[in-house]
Amino acid sequence: MTSEELKLNVEKALDEIRPFLQSDGGDISLISIDNKNSVKVKLEGACVGCTVNQMTLKSGVEMTIKKYAPQIEEVINLS
Repeated sequence: MTSEELKLNVEKALDEIRPFLQSDGGDISLISIDNKNSVKVKLEGACVGCTVNQMTLKSGVEMTIKKYAPQIEEVINLS
């Protein structure tokens, strides 16, 4: 998978997650993909101060990204 294909797949995953985050007043942005196995995102809006954002990141965001791009090993929140 090329870097561009990987980015498109990660963006598709984020597009799937985004409506759920937006319904709670939050959002998410892709910051970078490093070494084709690490994704950096930024949780935004209500997600920034949310007490369950690490759970959301691991169980929702990371799981969905891995569904679209199985080679991703970790998702890191930079917010």
